[in-house]
Amino acid sequence: MITAFVMFTIAPGLVKPFAERLLEIPGIAEVYSVAGPFDLVAIARVKRHEELADLVTQHVAHLEGVIRTETLIAFRAFSKRDLGLMWDVGD
Repeated sequence: MITAFVMFTIAPGLVKPFAERLLEIPGIAEVYSVAGPFDLVAIARVKRHEELADLVTQHVAHLEGVIRTETLIAFRAFSKRDLGLMWDVGD
């Protein structure tokens, strides 16, 4: 599974409807409104890099209200649970 973070700058007044629209698109798992240089971050999960390319370029980047996108592809996931197990040497 390929996980990517797609960050969006959205036209004023369209953030909430845009986020709701994103959630209807297959491959978009979650959407967060954020502070900083972007308005929204979408978590995309797909099986192949080609699917991610299609998702971003054909299904979301051209939607009304998009000013800018930037995509980060995750290499590896870390969580508190995983880190705890990594350092656990047992009793």
